[in-house]
Amino acid sequence: MDLFLQLLVNGLINGSHYALLGIGFGLIFSTTGIVHFAYGSVYTFAAYVAWFTASAWGFSLLPAMAAAILGAVILGVLCYTLLYRPLELRRAPPLIPLIASLGLNIALENLNAIIFGSGARTADFGSSVMFLGPVFFTTVHIWQVVSCAVILAALVLFLRKTRYGRAILAMTDDPHMARVVGIDTQRISYLVFALGSAVSAVAATLILMKDGASTHMGFIAVFMGFVAVIVGGVGSLKGVVAGGFLLGIVESLGLWKISTEWQSSIAFIVLFIMIMLRPQGLFSIARR
Repeated sequence: MDLFLQLLVNGLINGSHYALLGIGFGLIFSTTGIVHFAYGSVYTFAAYVAWFTASAWGFSLLPAMAAAILGAVILGVLCYTLLYRPLELRRAPPLIPLIASLGLNIALENLNAIIFGSGARTADFGSSVMFLGPVFFTTVHIWQVVSCAVILAALVLFLRKTRYGRAILAMTDDPHMARVVGIDTQRISYLVFALGSAVSAVAATLILMKDGASTHMGFIAVFMGFVAVIVGGVGSLKGVVAGGFLLGIVESLGLWKISTEWQSSIAFIVLFIMIMLRPQGLFSIARR
């Protein structure tokens, strides 16, 4: 039972990380329709920025995270400006931006290695271990769960209570109708790329504390974010969060009965089952 409780807690912690990744990726995907696989490289860049500012300038956690957010926002907006926006103006078929995003991800992954080096990087912002009965966790884990809850609450308020938030929801529901009623969809696209990239930077900074940063860390990040979106339902914020936590819990509890070498396959299994049984995801857009 002690092992089960520990795995469950680990699943909730990992699920909060996957939920953050899904929120950022899903915000871009559901609003613009762009499968932004270069999101993984933006996430990696943010982790390296946090590491650099901490190691070179001695920044503590929050200033390093702020620098990572700024760097990710700039890179994310540049991705849209230099690649996706020109393709939109040319009315490129949906497959073209998808292929372009894969190419951009490879290019940015190599650029990260050139700028920051190909070795693993770690940053120690201070972390302690705590026990709750037979279960242990660290302050980093608490940060992950709390940041997910805070970002989710802030994003819900933003989407429901602000003019730009309602414009995002309108564009998610029907981009064509949003343009008809006078919404500047280009500005909204810039906004969601900035917001999604900012969310990825928060997740990246915390995973830097937990596991360190490497040039290839972006693949698993964008994949887990993508799975959370598909499992939860495209366009549904609560669905993405539920999908992230479901993925984290199933992945963690899977270690109770199977070898750790098969852990990476669990996300593929979850994705396959959801596509077969409920392709629209746990929550449809109409139930947002």
